[in-house]
Amino acid sequence: MNCEHQSFQAEVRQLLDIVIHSLYTDREIFTRELVSNASDALEKLKLLQLTESGIHEPEQPLQIEITTDEENRQLVIADRGIGMTREELVQNLGTIAHSGTKAFLQSMKEKGTQNGGMIGQFGVGFYSVFMVADRVDVYTHSWRTDAPSLRWSSDGREGYEIEEVDSQARGARMVIHLKEEYAEYAKESRIKELLNKYSNFVAFPILLNGERVNQVEALWLKAKGEVSDKEYEEFYQFTAKAWDKPRFTMHFTADAPLDIHALLFLPEENQERFGFGPVQPGVALYCKRVLIDPQPEGLLPEWLRFVRGVIDSADLPLNISRESMQDSALVKKLGQVVTKRLLKFLEKKATDDAAAYREFYQGFSRFIKEGIVSSHEHREALAGLLRFESSMTEGDTLSSFDDYIARMKDGQTDIYYLAGTSRSVMESGPYLEAFKARGLEVAYFTEGVDEFVFESLGTYREKKLVRADQADIELEETALDGEALAASEVESLQTWWQEAMGGQLKEVKTGKRLIGSPVVALVPEDAPNPQMRAMMKAMGQDVPSVKPVLEINPRHPLVKKLSSLRTEKPEIAGLVAQQLVDQAMLSAGLVEHPQQLATRMNEILEKIL
Repeated sequence: MNCEHQSFQAEVRQLLDIVIHSLYTDREIFTRELVSNASDALEKLKLLQLTESGIHEPEQPLQIEITTDEENRQLVIADRGIGMTREELVQNLGTIAHSGTKAFLQSMKEKGTQNGGMIGQFGVGFYSVFMVADRVDVYTHSWRTDAPSLRWSSDGREGYEIEEVDSQARGARMVIHLKEEYAEYAKESRIKELLNKYSNFVAFPILLNGERVNQVEALWLKAKGEVSDKEYEEFYQFTAKAWDKPRFTMHFTADAPLDIHALLFLPEENQERFGFGPVQPGVALYCKRVLIDPQPEGLLPEWLRFVRGVIDSADLPLNISRESMQDSALVKKLGQVVTKRLLKFLEKKATDDAAAYREFYQGFSRFIKEGIVSSHEHREALAGLLRFESSMTEGDTLSSFDDYIARMKDGQTDIYYLAGTSRSVMESGPYLEAFKARGLEVAYFTEGVDEFVFESLGTYREKKLVRADQADIELEETALDGEALAASEVESLQTWWQEAMGGQLKEVKTGKRLIGSPVVALVPEDAPNPQMRAMMKAMGQDVPSVKPVLEINPRHPLVKKLSSLRTEKPEIAGLVAQQLVDQAMLSAGLVEHPQQLATRMNEILEKIL
């Protein structure tokens, strides 16, 4: 029969050298490329069946058939797709005219790099087979009935030959003669592993040695109304290798600014709470049903590592390598779009089903707070997802910052909050008195990371976040019960108290905070709160010393008695003054050794009795 010998053009030889020696980290990737090409050929024939008649062997099923032959070290991949004519074989497999090789090489030359991240834009993934093959024979028959049956053969080095052969089935059958060191790809178990990894969701049946491999549907490509809750649950458990059910399921499609089909799941349980360490990213990246990376670390931000599911974008280069994906602006943009959609989804869940969102928040609030600290772009949206108890709510009712703002008094410009070990501890301290007396709400936060969150956040919807226990908070005047000490007596008491403490305090003053407590210790705005101090200590960091401002209540009986006691019984007065300061500093989390309070109280009682 007529046999045509052709040499590869210089650009094709250059490309083959790049593909074989430096493009892919994992040589196993060739299976993904060839199955994808077979799927594309089937898809094209499927479209032709709608518009063309006289298709060769119309009864042939649209499927991919793969056969392994360990004895002869061969792997055969066949499709019943569109097939190729002689001219198409030359264009697709042998020259730069159709494959885009020249444009690919030009792009690499302009960038001054050998990085293969752009290869997928030019459709040259077929050449990856030569990473593992000594020779490749492609037997094909075009969909056109009058076309000849052909064989294209090459060793991937100098050139190829095309010849007519005995009648072939419609489509293309690729016989891969494997190099000795890659004999593993002639094993059924190895190929099955790769098909499950990369091609499990290909739209057409894949038969490996006569048995279908891909059994699971690509649910993300179906309309939401066509998928049942049971199907979502089974798909989640299959893809995430999970035993629980998804708490929330987000299924969406977008065509701008990118083509995206996403099916994401938020689990019921946060595995990190059980001490297993940080979970690995669980959203797989696909292109047209074909796996690009099962754990793409650069796709979604680190604080979304608990999310599971699939993102599929036809805009991605199919041949994109993991190394180039990390730096791909396209992948980064894809991640930004999906992240914003996910935050909008959670915001809507929090509004529409507050009880379900609360359960989610209790398990996953740490991720939201981690995102606030690490992700400036999404900080405001994440802050809107925070939930907390407050002085205006009863029991364990949770509020958001938007709820807080809706309840703010006219003219109020700040959001006040306290961070402590529990609500009861914060409410038993002196810091709430002034705010309650003026009808100002204070939000309660009880996790050690909260101070880092507020340090990063600073404001929410242009409202400043202010710690209720810090000094220099301006509060409006309000009517107070009881008669205060005379101004001159207050001034004298402040001076005496300051001197008696020997530089322990920054200042002793009166203010507008105290209603029922005698004193309160106020820390500067830039000083770490008790939780932050405890965390710094646990991490072995130096904890800065803090000189608080002591605010006294000139209406309180204890303060009035101390004022007279300092002249009548100065020794006892000094002990009482120190005890009040230490108790105030204990409430502020500034006392390292609280047992000294008990010792001093015993001394006071001994002198009084």
